[in-house]
Amino acid sequence: MKRGGDLAVTVLAGIIAVPLGLLIALLIRATTGGPVIFRQTRTGRHGREFAILKFRTMRDKRHEDEPDAPRITRLGALLRKTSLDELPQLWNVLRGDMGVIGPRPTLPEQVVHYSDRQRGRLAVRPGLTGWAQVRGRNSITWPERIELDLWYIEHHSLALDLRILALTVKVLLRPAGITAAGGVNPGFPAPAQPPAPAPAEPAPAEPAAARIVLPRQATATAPRLAREELRG
Repeated sequence: MKRGGDLAVTVLAGIIAVPLGLLIALLIRATTGGPVIFRQTRTGRHGREFAILKFRTMRDKRHEDEPDAPRITRLGALLRKTSLDELPQLWNVLRGDMGVIGPRPTLPEQVVHYSDRQRGRLAVRPGLTGWAQVRGRNSITWPERIELDLWYIEHHSLALDLRILALTVKVLLRPAGITAAGGVNPGFPAPAQPPAPAPAEPAPAEPAAARIVLPRQATATAPRLAREELRG
């Protein structure tokens, strides 16, 4: 039933999305050149990877170490602010990679850091929008977002989905939390690094007065006693 609702919403949205998407594609081609669509591998339901689609919002790098922020074009910034760069993901919904509502799909290199509990986030199809998206989006930490997604999975219902859709419209009209402070989403759970082993302390020098001088007979048998200890 949920899949049928996803398809119905996608077809209805496509009436507006297709002509709008064609216009955006022409603008990107005219201002930036190169490919119009950006593809990136994400992890979906049950850990299956797929290529998520977005409109390209950044120009090519001028040098290898150039950061992402200066590469965002004026058109790209507008597309991100209005979330119109996500329009091509309607195709991901039609393909069955995603649903309309669900946790946002994350990168495989992020998923490998999930705890067993957090992997519960992969029990459903990722979505265009979700409970975490309308409760703070990228302005909240990753652990908070994952907990909100897990709560949605445990409590999802038609009424909750309709509420999320209504809140999504509100977020689109009044954008907030598109990017975190500094452009970095804080607090992504990563495995704790084991503490570095403490350097071994050198054995204290034996005081000369404490040295025991064995008699000749005992000295002769010492190697044999040592070998017996190793065997035991």
